[in-house]
Amino acid sequence: MATDLVLKALGSAIKNRRITGDLIIHTDLGSQYTSDDYNQRLTELHIHHSYSRKGCPYDNAPMKFFHTSLKKECVYPVPVFEDYESTAAVLFEYVHAFYNRKRIHSSLGYQTPLQVEIAILTSQMAA
Repeated sequence: MATDLVLKALGSAIKNRRITGDLIIHTDLGSQYTSDDYNQRLTELHIHHSYSRKGCPYDNAPMKFFHTSLKKECVYPVPVFEDYESTAAVLFEYVHAFYNRKRIHSSLGYQTPLQVEIAILTSQMAA
């Protein structure tokens, strides 16, 4: 994966989400994530960069689980994706309409990611 691709993904995430408070991004030690360009952009955005330890895949277990769920629940059931646009639409729908809003997670106390985010933001506003 090229550095420009992860920079584009980071830019998209920042554009679609407002940074509130301290933000940590966790990645593996791939060259695109350890690149000067990527880390400079994180510094500019005041985002703390956390890395998985070398040779310790368990540090990235939540992301591995997400990718497994994505493949089993969204990708494998579709025999063939028609084109890039339809693939992007299916993935967007899965992540933003289902995974974050409807799919409960045992690691989040059987809540959805959106419910947890709202609870955190509500408690921050009350403080």
